[in-house]
Amino acid sequence: MTNGEPDSRTERTPESVWDYPRPPVALLDDRHVVVEFAGTVIADSRRAVRVLETSHPPVFYIPADDVALNRLLADAHRSWCEWKGEAAYWNLKAGDQVSARAAWNYPDPVDAYAKLAGHFAFYPTRVDRCSVDGETVSPQAGDFYGGWITSEIQGPFKGEPGTAGW
Repeated sequence: MTNGEPDSRTERTPESVWDYPRPPVALLDDRHVVVEFAGTVIADSRRAVRVLETSHPPVFYIPADDVALNRLLADAHRSWCEWKGEAAYWNLKAGDQVSARAAWNYPDPVDAYAKLAGHFAFYPTRVDRCSVDGETVSPQAGDFYGGWITSEIQGPFKGEPGTAGW
């Protein structure tokens, strides 16, 4: 360990997204999660909630207290998740750069996902970098689910071309 960061050589146990449950589970995660955009740290947390769902890479939801809320601008777009309820979307602004619908949250999630209230998730494809314990995540292909792929996550993943009917 250096400066409180986990040793980058520490390997985590591989996780197959096909072992994740359905309906999804929301778990507290104390790893260091960072989101960066336009040279600005947008989110920095060790108190994220990680949502795991069959066939999907995990999504990290970051508490509002750990997000630069002054960089988020409400978007009119909404969507519905059969498990979590209605999602609201947020544009991200840093300097003169804007990323449309880069983040989302569940302002009033259903009771089973109450721990997501007051948390924001970010699409890795719509920011410059997302990392977990210093490892840059790979975005989930297709962008629909916004999953964060790290070295321990194994697919195949729903959302990639040709997987719509899964």
